[in-house]
Formats: sequence, C-alpha cells, structure tokens
Amino acid sequence: MNIAKPESEEMIPRFREAGDLTLDLFHRDGRVEDRWLGLHPREFELLWRLVQDVGTPVTRKQLLVDVWRINHEPETNSVAVHVARVRGKLARLGLENIVLTHPEGGYYIDAPAGPSSFRFSNAD
Repeated sequence: MNIAKPESEEMIPRFREAGDLTLDLFHRDGRVEDRWLGLHPREFELLWRLVQDVGTPVTRKQLLVDVWRINHEPETNSVAVHVARVRGKLARLGLENIVLTHPEGGYYIDAPAGPSSFRFSNAD
C-alpha cells in the first residue's frame, strides 16, 4: 500500500540545480563546478526560491512573501539590490545571464532545470 505524504511532510531536497548552478541547502551556498559563490543568507534564499520554479517568473511581491516573510510592499528596493548582488556573484563564474528580469515584472531563472555535468567526487 502506497500512502502519499501530506505536502507539509515531504522532504526538502538538499540540492536544487539549474544548468551549471547547484544550490546546497546544507551549506546554504551555491556553486558552479567546484567554485562556491559565497552567498549571504538572504541571497541564498532568493536564489533557492527562484530555482524552485526554473523558467517561471516570480513577482517582487511573491519574493517578499517567500524570502523576506513580509506581506506588505515596503518602500525600499531591497529585492532589486539583492538580485543585483546575486547577479554579480554569478557573473564572476560565467553565469551573468541566468537571473533575468521578466518584462511584466519579477525575476526568473533562465537555465535548464536539473544537474550540471560537473560532479564532486564521493569524498566531498
């Protein structure tokens, strides 16, 4: 007998991947091949949320709810600033065009979902 788990009991994956980018929930950082991005906590959460739905635009308002945990529109450009910082870190590793701004608002990941061709050895 196969009993489906309620959504709240499903396991959260340790890794999320989009093209050559691998996010590691345990390390709370991202890497391209063997080079770590050095993400700050909010930057990691932002990327983690965007990679959750590769190719799907996520609005600023939805990012504020999911990443910042606030349900109102603050009078700041914090989302744009964090996106710019993440883009800068990705650009240093050759992924400057993976986080895109959607023409109708919000941001999305433009990369194939799934693993990159790089793999760490079993020793890692």
